[in-house]
Amino acid sequence: MGLTTMGIVVALQAEAAALTLRSVQPECVVYVNDGCCVWLSGMGAEAAGTAALALVKAGARALMTFGVSGALDSGLPSGTLFCPQRILDELGGVYSADVPWRHQLQRRLVSAQLPMEPEGTLLSVSRPLFTAAEKAVARHHYQAVAVDMESAAVAAVAAQFGLPFLALRAVVDEYDDAVPEGLLGSVDSWGRPQLTQLVWMLIRRPHILARLPGLASQMNKAVAALAAAAPFVTEFKSDIALQRTAAW
Repeated sequence: MGLTTMGIVVALQAEAAALTLRSVQPECVVYVNDGCCVWLSGMGAEAAGTAALALVKAGARALMTFGVSGALDSGLPSGTLFCPQRILDELGGVYSADVPWRHQLQRRLVSAQLPMEPEGTLLSVSRPLFTAAEKAVARHHYQAVAVDMESAAVAAVAAQFGLPFLALRAVVDEYDDAVPEGLLGSVDSWGRPQLTQLVWMLIRRPHILARLPGLASQMNKAVAALAAAAPFVTEFKSDIALQRTAAW
């Protein structure tokens, strides 16, 4: 990697596919272009933190997360893009997005007329929030507008090494949506369906079948939004990243 390479952590195979047409295999560096690479980490903070450390070790000088999230605000429909000002975790960690980088990306997304939430905080949690009640509690306690599982871990690594950080998320499940817990056991760590587990889950809980088309539609909206944003993510690096690496 060059000194100005941006490293992007994605948790899910669908997120990687939205970012680049190149084949992205789990847990290895894949170049999107000369100045941008991606690591498919799998879900959760531990996997994301490991990915971020691996990207820094490989030479990344700016870190980013790119993927889907859940809404904690009733004004965020599926497919809305969100580039948060702050990222929180459940242990009290508070991280800030790189200001010039964030403003650059937001200007590009707005100019492309992509659906965006312009302001707010992202919460990273250790387990998914499956119900509207859980989302309401998180919203009240953290005053966040969206939730994911990976961004705070990557932001912590960026802070540890003094690197600029940015997150871009697209909303899948809306504030009032309840997501069936059984679905989590029917995909692997990278979000890929496991047919046997899915069939057994539907046999045991047939009522979930009626929810699948709606959930698939929401996921498609989120992935489409990420794919529309991807060229603006991968085709530039933040001014501050370039300034800092030039000093090194």
